[in-house]
Amino acid sequence: MISNPTQQRSLRGHKAARPTPRAANTADHQAVLAWRLTPRDRWIIRMLHEHRVLTAHQITALAFPSFRSGRMRLRELFQWGVVDRFQPFISSGTAPMHYVLAPAGASVLAAEDGVDVKDLGYRHDRAFAVAHSLRLAHTVGVNEWFTALVDRARHSEPDEHTELGAWWSETRCARHFGDLIKPDAYGRWTAHGREVEFFLEYDLGTEPLGKLAGKLAGYAALAESTGITTPLLVWLPTSRREATARQLLHRAWRELANPRTVPVATAAAELLNPDAAHPSPADQVWLPLDNHGGQGGARRELHRLLDAWPHVLAPTAESEPGGGAVASPDSPLLLVAPAPAPMPPTQTTPATSRGPSTGRR
Repeated sequence: MISNPTQQRSLRGHKAARPTPRAANTADHQAVLAWRLTPRDRWIIRMLHEHRVLTAHQITALAFPSFRSGRMRLRELFQWGVVDRFQPFISSGTAPMHYVLAPAGASVLAAEDGVDVKDLGYRHDRAFAVAHSLRLAHTVGVNEWFTALVDRARHSEPDEHTELGAWWSETRCARHFGDLIKPDAYGRWTAHGREVEFFLEYDLGTEPLGKLAGKLAGYAALAESTGITTPLLVWLPTSRREATARQLLHRAWRELANPRTVPVATAAAELLNPDAAHPSPADQVWLPLDNHGGQGGARRELHRLLDAWPHVLAPTAESEPGGGAVASPDSPLLLVAPAPAPMPPTQTTPATSRGPSTGRR
C-alpha cells in the first residue's frame, strides 16, 4: 500500500441527491395515471417486470429518440411512483441510473392483465433486491446484449427488414424450460427476410467453462423431448476465453447422443467494431462450433447462422411443434403476464411476442 497508495478518486462517494417528491400509490393516483401514461410508458412497465432492471441508457436506446427526452420522461415516471431507481456504487466515476418496477407501475400492469398484484409475483422489496444481487452485472449485461439488437433494428434501413421478434428473460425461460435447461435468455432475430431463434448463454468470464460445457446435455434433452432443434449462442468476453471454451464445448458436444440437435455458435465481445455506428451481436462475429456449412471457419452474421445448419428449420416453417408438446391454455407453464414485445410500440408492432417454436408458451 505504501508503494501503490489508493487514489483519492477511488475513495469518493456519491453526492447526496435532493429528495424528489413522489405521488402516493392511491386509488385517486391510479385514476390520474390512466390519462397520463402513454403506450410507450406501459411498454416500459412491462419490460421492467419482465427483465427486472434496465439502465437509463438501455431504456433510452430501446424507446426514446434522445437521452435527454428519455431522462425527462423517466424522471416523471419516477415522481409518479411508476418506476424506482438506484445507482450502484463504483469507485471511479458515476454509474448510470438503474430502473426497476415500482408499486404504482405494478398496479397498472396487474389491472391491464386483470389480476391482483400478488398474482404477478411482484413485491417491492424483491424488485429492489437486484440492487444488491451478485448477479446484477450479469443481468444488466444480458439486457445490454438484447438492447444492442433493438438499437440496431431501430437504426437499420427499411429494406433490411430487421427486427427482434422475441426476448424472453431468464426468469421466463426457467418457468418454461427449467426442468431441463435454464438459459440466460431466448430470442428471435430477423434480418433481410431471414429469421433465427436461439437460446443465449452469456458469459462474463467468472463461470467455470466446464460448467458451461456441461449444459449441452440439457439442451440435447430439450431437443429430444420436443422434437425441435433450437440453436444455442454462447457469448464470451474475449477471444482467448472463446478459444478455450470452444475446445471444452466441442468435446462435450461430440459426446452427445445426437450432436446435430444442439447447434452451437460462439462469439466474443471484443470482436465487435467499436467504431461502428451501432455495433451489436447481429454483426459478423459468430463461429459455428462444428465449422461446417460451406464457409469453413468463417465468422457469420447472426441471421446467416442457419446456413451452417441446413437441418435446422426456420422458426417460421409450418410444423407441429414438439410432436404434441404444445402447452394447453391451462398449462402451469403459462405466465400470468404475457411476454412484452421487444420493440417499442408502433403501429406495426404486435402487443406480445411469439415464443419458442417448441410450443411451450
